[in-house]
Amino acid sequence: MNNPSSDPVPAGHPTFHEALAVWIRIGLLSFGGPAGQIALMHRMLVEEKRWISEARFLHALNYCMLLPGPEAQQLATYIGWLLHGVRGGIVAGTLFVLPGFCVILALSTAYALYQETAWLGALFFGLKAAVLAVVIEAVIRVGKRALKNRVMLAIAVLAFVAIFAFRLPFPVIIAAAALAGWLGARFRPDIFMAQGHGGKSDGGIVDGLAARAPATDLGLKRALTVIVLCGALWVAPVLLLGLILGWKTVFTPIATFFSTMAVVTFGGAYAVLAYVAQQAVETYQWLKPGEMLDGLALAETTPGPLILVLVYVGFLAAFRDPGTLSPLMAGVMGATLTTWVTFVPCFLWIFLGAPHIERLAGNRALSGALSAVTAAVVGVILNLAIWFGLHTLFGKVATLRAGPLDMPWPEAASLDPAAAFVSLVAMLALFRFRLGMIPTLALCGAIGLGWRALSGSVMGPI
Repeated sequence: MNNPSSDPVPAGHPTFHEALAVWIRIGLLSFGGPAGQIALMHRMLVEEKRWISEARFLHALNYCMLLPGPEAQQLATYIGWLLHGVRGGIVAGTLFVLPGFCVILALSTAYALYQETAWLGALFFGLKAAVLAVVIEAVIRVGKRALKNRVMLAIAVLAFVAIFAFRLPFPVIIAAAALAGWLGARFRPDIFMAQGHGGKSDGGIVDGLAARAPATDLGLKRALTVIVLCGALWVAPVLLLGLILGWKTVFTPIATFFSTMAVVTFGGAYAVLAYVAQQAVETYQWLKPGEMLDGLALAETTPGPLILVLVYVGFLAAFRDPGTLSPLMAGVMGATLTTWVTFVPCFLWIFLGAPHIERLAGNRALSGALSAVTAAVVGVILNLAIWFGLHTLFGKVATLRAGPLDMPWPEAASLDPAAAFVSLVAMLALFRFRLGMIPTLALCGAIGLGWRALSGSVMGPI
């Protein structure tokens, strides 16, 4: 197997138990959204353990950026596979998700049972305003990394206009960006160069994977085996629930929607959330706009991928439509089903594609496609920031329609001064004083509780 890095190969290679301990640690400490989680893995696996080189780490991340679903979890699965084959990938990918799933399931249960209490409403009032600042920070962070020239900036602007003003489907935007990058790399490779993630290479970090990387058959038989096994695992719980409870329960649309989401949503968690929010709030009416922001606030404060907010969505969807089950049991089943159909496909993409991607290191066309996709994702994240901002700062958001134009439009009179104040505090905390995401969320949650105590009522839309 070709090694993307030209670095020399050291003698050491982690044992499975050594890697297991590190994956547990990463799963428990993976706060901060995709950027923070990727940075954590880079520091532990590249800089501290030196199990994988800078070049190889970026090569794996570049592939994960092109996949639907959470890039950080897929990166963990990819590196786990590189280190110890299929069992390494399964362990790494599962442990990256499991701690956060348990925490957000508990928080979702508390939210569903005690949402109407004044203190919880006040807490989430503060957290929602802080989340707006977190998403804006993500736009700036990813933009600085991806928009290195005017062409990349133009792609980001076009992607934003397409999804915000015309509601063009996200897969169409990503496909167009990838095609533009692929073609651009053929004619102007100096412009369409994939941007790195995670820090600068020092040229001295090496990896010992060349002699121990998984020996993988790239034939059709292996590909079909992976597809059949992962596909069977993907649909098994859906079929089981349908046979036991019937096909007219809430679990059928949950499985269908989140399975579709796992296939068509590209660009990482922030990009996925815009699609999920629109469908869960407007189409299925499982949640209200404010509740989607509550869920994002929960996910921002727990370890694991930010996309675990879907656990919260699936829990509330089933909790409010339990059928013959108790609401709590239905909620737990809905959350578990949502997690299963969301993350099982991630293992399929890695185990099916990673062996081939390992042989494409340095491919100019792939690099160009990644560069353009990353730029387009910046525009989509900006759309998410504005969507959250409108529903946080304004009590009423209408829709402006004129021909192909179809965009949200707030009612100025419904501006909430309290939410605007807390959002300003969050932005100062993040950008001016650099408190970090978790301290900022804690501060704004405390302000929400304090506002409740002083005013005697929760200000703003909860």
